[in-house]
Amino acid sequence: MSSFKYINIFAYICIVKIEIEKYKGIHPGAVIERELKKRNLAQRPFALSLLEYPQTFNAIIKGKRGVSTALALKIENALDLEEGTLSILQVYYDIKKEKQKSLKADKPNISILRKSLFWDTNIDSINWQDQSSAVIKRIFERGNFSEKKEIINFYGIQKVKTTLIK
Repeated sequence: MSSFKYINIFAYICIVKIEIEKYKGIHPGAVIERELKKRNLAQRPFALSLLEYPQTFNAIIKGKRGVSTALALKIENALDLEEGTLSILQVYYDIKKEKQKSLKADKPNISILRKSLFWDTNIDSINWQDQSSAVIKRIFERGNFSEKKEIINFYGIQKVKTTLIK
């Protein structure tokens, strides 16, 4: 292969990466919807042309359903998109969703904890990791059974025991 071909391949990869970066974390349905509007295509006839149920296709467009690899390939082929683009976007979207789930796990279920236990602070602004010792002690001094159980579930029995022994 000549060096010119390598440069072209490298340039192409960079362009594709830039395009993907622009849409990273966005549901592929939003991209599909944009492409359909750009081409003045209606969802229902487009879905039927792919031999897909319009309801399924609409759920994808609305972000309520993921795009399978097989369907992504059909759509990419029909819209003349780069092969794998929608699948890559789906993976990035799934990663974003998983990260959001793990962020939610950074605090206990505060609907179980009475706000009156934290009368001196805003319960939503507590740093649950940095202030774990104070939170554990307060809950085990003043909390009820379900609040104590939630703190054990969140921090783990070993951390709660270690904190209470101190």
